[in-house]
Amino acid sequence: MLILSASHNQGGKDGDFGIKYNGENGGPAVEKITNAIFEKTKEIEEYSIYQCDDVDLSVVNEVKIDKTIISVIDPVIDYAEMLEKFFDFDLIRELFKTKKFHMCFDAMNAVTGPYAKYIFEKVLGAPIGTVINYKPLEDFGGIHPDPCPAYCKKLVEIMNSPNAPDFGAASDGDGDRNMILGRNFFVSPSDSLAIIAANFWMVPGYDRGLLGIARSMPTSQALDKVAKSLGITVYEVPTGWKFFGNLMDSKKITICGEESFGTGSNHIREKDGLWAVLYWLNIIAAKNTYVEDIVTFHWRKFGRNYYCRHDYEAIPTDIANELMNNLREKVKTLVGKEFGEYKVKSADDFEYVDPIDKSVSKNQGIRIAFENESRIVYRLSGTGTEGATLRVYIEKYEQDPEKHRLKTNDVLDELAKISVEIGEIKERTKM
Repeated sequence: MLILSASHNQGGKDGDFGIKYNGENGGPAVEKITNAIFEKTKEIEEYSIYQCDDVDLSVVNEVKIDKTIISVIDPVIDYAEMLEKFFDFDLIRELFKTKKFHMCFDAMNAVTGPYAKYIFEKVLGAPIGTVINYKPLEDFGGIHPDPCPAYCKKLVEIMNSPNAPDFGAASDGDGDRNMILGRNFFVSPSDSLAIIAANFWMVPGYDRGLLGIARSMPTSQALDKVAKSLGITVYEVPTGWKFFGNLMDSKKITICGEESFGTGSNHIREKDGLWAVLYWLNIIAAKNTYVEDIVTFHWRKFGRNYYCRHDYEAIPTDIANELMNNLREKVKTLVGKEFGEYKVKSADDFEYVDPIDKSVSKNQGIRIAFENESRIVYRLSGTGTEGATLRVYIEKYEQDPEKHRLKTNDVLDELAKISVEIGEIKERTKM
């Protein structure tokens, strides 16, 4: 399937545009397919453009243009009926009706607005007004539709107010990512993924058990602790949802996710923002408690993986590549070195061998693991609009419950300095 899309960015003449190709499993095409398509594009000598009137996408209808039939559909009800097979909608309805539970969902003037309005307010009985910014707009109403604290300022303000709702959530421009909030409480995507996996038995669609679970390599190792306690396999894959597809198709995993606010399961071959929000609502209703209590209980049981990501944007590509090549040389000499309390246990350039088709993906990021279960990961991202973006992921595990409520920046400050030192970031980027 070909998808003409600006993804979660603004589209149009001055915005983004792209073509996504989905494989036969419905998920993003694997690398061997996209590489083959890229090679074919080099052979294109000409193309034609067909001029016609715009199709009205606001009306469910079929339109014939020359020999092509265009079907405009409304998938909202179909999607809601699918999700009802996985979650206990009656229990969630009771949460809103009897317990006077309040939530705020920010659709960010993007695609999930009509879905959220229908599911939360009509099907589940949440009060009118629960969903904000629900009307999809071409320019997202000036909002950058990225579900994170920096861009969901209105939602964060609501959730940090004296009369905050019990639960807050948001989804992005194309509906695949999500953010979870409690009253004055932010849930990191890595923790959210681990909590979803740990509480599978409360959700009807998953209560028979998980086949396995998976995370992208930079995502925190909180999920690994859950996998160990459940006695199931956790797979570590490169960044990119396409790497989860083979594992799902081969019935190796049920739930997976990544640190960039993406969470999903084998119900589809993409991450699913509203699915994650409903999963949280199901857990809240089953436990009859609040977001902060759920998270802190999880930390007491499994320990807390303090985690953050530092982005160095718009680095000239040649400088970014030199920095990574220098790190690749360094990893050969880092094992055993001490940086204060942090002693390097292992270091490598992550290479993934797909356990199903044995395809190899090289140079997926520099991993530096310390003996106290801390980590630093360096990776170049191709999602920036100018130059290269260096992402540095910093993680420290803390088992002591007395140290679970410290400020993340304070806990990770020393590791952040070490990441700059090892990567020679200041010298090479001037940042």
